[in-house]
Amino acid sequence: MPVCRDQRKNIFIIGMDEANLRTLEAVPDADDLRLHPLLSVKELQEDATTVDELLSRARAVLDAHDGSIDAIVGYWDFPVSTLVPLLSKEYGTISTSLESVVKCEHKYWSRLEQRKVSDAHPRFGIVDLDSDDPQPPEGMSFPMWLKPALAYSSELAFGVADMDEFRTAVAEIRGGIARVGKPFEAILDLLELPPEMAGVGGQVCLAEEAMTGIQVAVEGYAHNGEVTVYGVLDSINYPDSSSFLRHQYPSALPAPVIQQLHQVSERTMRQIGMDNATFSIEYFYDPKTGDVSLLEINPRHSQSHAEMFNFVDGVPNHHRMFRLALGGDPALPAGGGRYKVAAKWYYRWFGEGRVHQVPTAEEIAAIERDIPGVHIDMVPDEGQKLSTVHGQDSYSYELAHIFTGGDDEDDLRRKFDACVAALGLSFDETEPGGRGRNSS
Repeated sequence: MPVCRDQRKNIFIIGMDEANLRTLEAVPDADDLRLHPLLSVKELQEDATTVDELLSRARAVLDAHDGSIDAIVGYWDFPVSTLVPLLSKEYGTISTSLESVVKCEHKYWSRLEQRKVSDAHPRFGIVDLDSDDPQPPEGMSFPMWLKPALAYSSELAFGVADMDEFRTAVAEIRGGIARVGKPFEAILDLLELPPEMAGVGGQVCLAEEAMTGIQVAVEGYAHNGEVTVYGVLDSINYPDSSSFLRHQYPSALPAPVIQQLHQVSERTMRQIGMDNATFSIEYFYDPKTGDVSLLEINPRHSQSHAEMFNFVDGVPNHHRMFRLALGGDPALPAGGGRYKVAAKWYYRWFGEGRVHQVPTAEEIAAIERDIPGVHIDMVPDEGQKLSTVHGQDSYSYELAHIFTGGDDEDDLRRKFDACVAALGLSFDETEPGGRGRNSS
């Protein structure tokens, strides 16, 4: 009798995590795919691990695989974003170029590219961290943001209003910039850099004048040279804070603003040279002036938006990543989701402390059954000191990500409030009144 071979496509996902597994498996035609983890999140976050070591570990897994290697993908920032094109080139799978990824990831190089095709960005410049008396770039004024050119999420990003805050932020960035910046220099060495990037390196501090208005995120993809924007989401902060309260899809901005975001995004990504890959871009929209300002470009779709797209469109945005990597059409299939709007809420704590009464997986599942259209991902473990949780912003600590789908914004808020109450977390607060940065 003939041997029946498995005809499913083998997709290797760098940093595949439990939180995303459900939405990864919810894509159309999921039964035709075999999803393989490639490097754990823990491996990818180890400070002492070099890019070369990660590549060697990944090659060992891929070379030991008995079957086809049809796609290599990822939905995290560096080092995942750069490992995807490097491994794809070696194993003959589809990906955008390494250079296009680096032009997004390196915030200074990204600004240089944006400036060639658009004025939708703030004034920016480099801060000399080696100087005995670092100063803001010439011609820039407070308030401004200081950030490493390479960082995870909003780590080591500080809003500063005067020279005292500027010096404090510089000292913190100096102490932590090497964590991501140093390993990234190995990636820069693989590229032929333009004259304006000569000597810049990976451990560089960027200053940008502060942007104001409504935060908004754009998701899109490039396919066979054409750039498409498929989703615009509003990002709402906690009152008097730079920390996200929620992302909401679809955006409630006026149609002309949405069109402007499409145009700037498409023009910028063509300049970057991305192709056959997804991207996400963060913006500010100022309703007083009508201006949009580009905050940053991510050379991957936002995994944190997957549940929202699934609620509203009926398909997680992972679908487009898979289709592009397999050489297919990333357009959505017909149909739609169960809800008109969706949100990802960030349940945060703004003081240092230890968290207690963290629900078990079974208890969380019971909450999700009791409140239709919600999904909860806890961040800290029982008894964990919040300052030890990896990848937080500079001003708060994430406790849980709460996804809600509903008929309108009021419905979303009611479900969020019900989830927070049901979680019932408690804290041993050691530094009330603001985020503490000391750890013990």
